Amino acid sequence: MVIKILGSGCRNCVTLKENTEAALKAAGMDAEIIKVTDLKDIMLYGVMSTPALVVDEKVVSYGRVLKPNEILKLLGR
Repeated sequence: MVIKILGSGCRNCVTLKENTEAALKAAGMDAEIIKVTDLKDIMLYGVMSTPALVVDEKVVSYGRVLKPNEILKLLGR
């Protein structure tokens, strides 16, 4: 599984990455987490507000910082 965090590197983006790591750890899941900060790359996903969470190339959330339990639900856990 590849998870991407889309955003400029702001505090919300950092928090989303931390929450994603916490959710994966709680579920005992392993995934590669990639931070995407280049605006051109972010725009390719059609995301107009960040931070955004992309799981296996599918945008599952944007414009808000998800909590670990919300991320688990999106991952089907």
